[in-house]
Amino acid sequence: QEELVESGGGLVQVGGSLNLSCTTSWDIYKYHCMGWFHRTPGNEREAVATICTSTGKIYYAASVKDRFTITKDAREKSVYLRMNNLKPEDSDVYYCVAGWSDSGGIVTEHTVKYWGRGTQVTVSS
Repeated sequence: QEELVESGGGLVQVGGSLNLSCTTSWDIYKYHCMGWFHRTPGNEREAVATICTSTGKIYYAASVKDRFTITKDAREKSVYLRMNNLKPEDSDVYYCVAGWSDSGGIVTEHTVKYWGRGTQVTVSS
């Protein structure tokens, strides 16, 4: 049974928008930070956006700040990523994650406990 179920990826033109969704169980939703990661060109897993209800902290990678918005919905047990003004360099597989924040309040690949399978986002120029 998948613990994180993603949807919403696809093909979009430059400047377009996409909405990613990730649904999980109540236990995972309630006790963990959630967010979205991708792989860097160096094949490291890097946070795109994360949200921690327990601390109130929301993180965005510098490359997506002011273009992407992460939100959570407790009733739906889901986390969402609204992606606006998409650029070709945003093309990637986006992974939904659930985990904890480190001492600096940041969710890193080392503090992620659950990984989704990933959803492909392709931005055409």
